[in-house]
Amino acid sequence: MSDADDLLRRGVKLAHLRLMAALAETGQLGLAADLMGVAQPAASRLLAEVERITGQPVHLRTGRGITLTPMGRALARRAARVVTELRDAGREMAEIASGGSGHVRIGSVTGPALDRVLPALRTARLALPGVTTEVVVAPSDLLGTQLLAGRLDFAIGRMPEGMEGQLHLSEPIGVEPVSLMVRRGHRLAGGAPVELADLMGFDWVMPGPEALLTRAVMERLQALGLPQPPQRMATASFLLTLALIQQSNAIAPLARAVCDRFAGPGSPYVILPVDLGIVVDPFGLLTRAGAILTPVAARLAGMVLAQGREMVD
Repeated sequence: MSDADDLLRRGVKLAHLRLMAALAETGQLGLAADLMGVAQPAASRLLAEVERITGQPVHLRTGRGITLTPMGRALARRAARVVTELRDAGREMAEIASGGSGHVRIGSVTGPALDRVLPALRTARLALPGVTTEVVVAPSDLLGTQLLAGRLDFAIGRMPEGMEGQLHLSEPIGVEPVSLMVRRGHRLAGGAPVELADLMGFDWVMPGPEALLTRAVMERLQALGLPQPPQRMATASFLLTLALIQQSNAIAPLARAVCDRFAGPGSPYVILPVDLGIVVDPFGLLTRAGAILTPVAARLAGMVLAQGREMVD
């Protein structure tokens, strides 16, 4: 095989590409067939045709299903992009035909979801009344995975490790300062100055050690000469974090935008009167490399970016 034209001349069809993309996503022939809406024998024939056309083994059978070979992974990765682009082309044509209506799937890390995406969606409800949206709030690595799978149009986040060649990150549009939130009535929330050493006497609720938030917290504590805080439970679930700090004396480092929304008069949560100077790395607009947003998705992305500029101004 010398180039893409060679594959096309040999007979690669859209059905072959759909199968390879589905195999990469499911790891099982039966599930891939279900995803395509075909019977498993038909999927088996398509897989055999792929290997005949490419002249290379693209899969290995394992006890649990199918593992793609390096050749298979390379083909599947690009097949997924072709399938996603065709799906987006259909969506774009439908948007044009309907005069500007459509559905946009947005991803965001927690802080920008509240202070950038949400205000932009309020504006979009008036400016784009025919557009519906779906918002996924998750860490950047999960957002990146969903972007590559075509489940999101764009995201507000950071470049996930290992996805640099597959995703594109815009210029930074903001950073996430971090505050410490506890339950109302917590011993450290009485208004008196908080000694940094006192913070280490309580459990801290954070995601796992690989999370950007946790790394930012640990690096800042180390720079301040403080030990690692007790962390008997790690979770990336925001709801579980809220429940845990409400029912215990645990401390939760959270994006300041989140704390500002959930702490205050009448709330069961308060922000501790101490600023450790914790800041998570800058975030930007995250898209699939080389992808073309549909017109409606591009307008919404522009609204989110404009919201970021208004906050800076």
